[in-house]
Amino acid sequence: MTASRSDSVRGGGRVTGGPISNVLVANRGEIARRVFATCRRMGIGTTAVYSDADAASPHVAEADAAIRLPGNTPAETYLRGELIIEAALSAGADAIHPGYGFLSENAEFARSVLDAGLVWIGPPVAAIEQMGSKVESKKMMDAAGVPVLAELDPAEVTDAHLPVLIKASAGGGGRGMRVVRDLAELRDQIAGAQREAESAFGDPTVFCERYLETGRHIEVQVMSDTFGKTWAVGERECSIQRRHQKVVEEAPSPLVEKIDGMRERLFEAARLAAEAIGYEGAGTVEFLADEKGDFFFLEMNTRLQVEHPVTEQTTGLDLVRLQLQVASGLPLPANQPALRGHSIEVRLYAEDPAHDWQPQSGPVHKLEIPFAAGEFTVLDQPGVRLDSGVVDESVVGVHYDPMLAKVISYAETRAEAAHLLATALQRAKIHGLVTNRDLLVRVLRHPAFLAGDTDTAFFATHDLAVLSAPLVSEADEALSIVAAALADSAANRSTSRLAGLTPSGWRNLSSLPQTKSYESRATGINEVRYRFTRTGIAVEGHDGLELISVAPDRVVLGVPGERGSVRRQFEIARYGDLVAIDSPLGPVAVRRLPRFTDPSEQVAAGSLLAPMPGSVIRLGAAEGDHVVQGQPILWLEAMKMEHTIAAPATGVLSALNVTVGQQVEVGTVLAVVEEEEQEPS
Repeated sequence: MTASRSDSVRGGGRVTGGPISNVLVANRGEIARRVFATCRRMGIGTTAVYSDADAASPHVAEADAAIRLPGNTPAETYLRGELIIEAALSAGADAIHPGYGFLSENAEFARSVLDAGLVWIGPPVAAIEQMGSKVESKKMMDAAGVPVLAELDPAEVTDAHLPVLIKASAGGGGRGMRVVRDLAELRDQIAGAQREAESAFGDPTVFCERYLETGRHIEVQVMSDTFGKTWAVGERECSIQRRHQKVVEEAPSPLVEKIDGMRERLFEAARLAAEAIGYEGAGTVEFLADEKGDFFFLEMNTRLQVEHPVTEQTTGLDLVRLQLQVASGLPLPANQPALRGHSIEVRLYAEDPAHDWQPQSGPVHKLEIPFAAGEFTVLDQPGVRLDSGVVDESVVGVHYDPMLAKVISYAETRAEAAHLLATALQRAKIHGLVTNRDLLVRVLRHPAFLAGDTDTAFFATHDLAVLSAPLVSEADEALSIVAAALADSAANRSTSRLAGLTPSGWRNLSSLPQTKSYESRATGINEVRYRFTRTGIAVEGHDGLELISVAPDRVVLGVPGERGSVRRQFEIARYGDLVAIDSPLGPVAVRRLPRFTDPSEQVAAGSLLAPMPGSVIRLGAAEGDHVVQGQPILWLEAMKMEHTIAAPATGVLSALNVTVGQQVEVGTVLAVVEEEEQEPS
């Protein structure tokens, strides 16, 4: 880049500085890797910062230089602006890219970056300040002629306003957001939202607005240079959400596509919003729309969005490259690119949708997405793009968001993009943690999604329990477990000095079958009983099954059917007692059970086990209290969210083993509820 150094001032500091030689990304994981990828393509040096928990993160290894931020929590590390600026100066970086989350929309941090003589790869400080308060930003947008939903003072909310949505003023991503339908719950929900907002953004300010039960979340990507030019690059639809956090995003919006003139009105409103605050750089103007095409301003995110890849795919633009060019004082290109094709992005989370979206932590043994044509890059042909913050054997901790990757498809049509992405996810090898993969595939194949009916109540409308059910049928899971048992037998033989001298499956009493047991989250304990015979194999409950070949990591079976045998291939991987079985039928993960159980490892009935590592932040009952089923016993904080641990039954809280502030590991016995004996009827 050859632009001359500019001394223009944007809200308190030098904005542009000519050529950028080294960028520090004030963030972690996937977004840091995303920015680094563009920097490498532009010949720009890279600097990472990392917490102690992130010392082994891929973004640290990929940077030219990395600076440690002592501590683990965001408050100790990535929210410490002064440490990040010091890191940039010590590493010789001349620019800071904030990514998203953490300090990305913190005006004081942006001002401090500029005051330190560094280039801020973001909008003017004044624009961040004006949009940083969602309360004040709505007033400003209203004055600029952008339609808005009225903000409500929490102290003035009445039954007539219900339901209302509590929102954190300083951030997004679902943190600090609660829906309240009962006025009696408002005070406690506000307090909870304030704690989450403080933990995630360092600012506990929240406000309320009328909550629309259904609606379409439509947002417009804007890009502005320092010469007064603003592009409305394209719209995205992000209506499928859980806990007010986006799960599926796509461009263009199916709603906008079918309503004449809606795109033009959206783009005009987005440009009005950007121009009203003298915006520069990449930003997103978010709207809530109804099925008629009317829309209301929600907020403006003065940063790059998680879902920016779908806009890149449908425009051919590298938005990070444009950010760097604008920050260097270069104008936007003369012509805005035309829209092309369709792109869908899903957020692959380490979480369990079937159990209240509980986040998961631990090792990711393997993450392999088939059909992936590129990482952190714009595809020119139909295919799948992977933007991930983890690699094989990465560890997902408890301090940050549990997103593993963004998986993005690009194709000529929406139907093709959905089909391609669903198939890639179903066949992906994701070993080690429970994820939302099955849910994502079911959404992408759902008739309502394919028809473009994707409002914010999608999970409630179409039954979350059905959507989060395993992709594999019980019959196919049983077949996969048989393959795992046979592969385990082959693995045992390959490591045994004695077994190699005897025929496979040799027994003194040949009539007795071999037995192996596995535990499945979906179907419980599965016993596989089989015998090797002179002609092949006999598996109880699977008459006619033919063993074509067997190895420790691969089994081929001939499965009998109405029209003859069908050959099925299974790939098997083991990690301790975890066994992962992958096949075109779908993914299966089971725990291999020992032949004998240690009685000391049994857990008393009524025990409440920690579903994840976390910190106890509140207690809702005391030892000896009478509790009812569903009553909150305590609250855990993990991954910047609060999680309620409730009584499994009505009875007496006979043991409470934790205190406020205590850190617990997954599986810890938190409390015990002795269930009341039912009176005979």
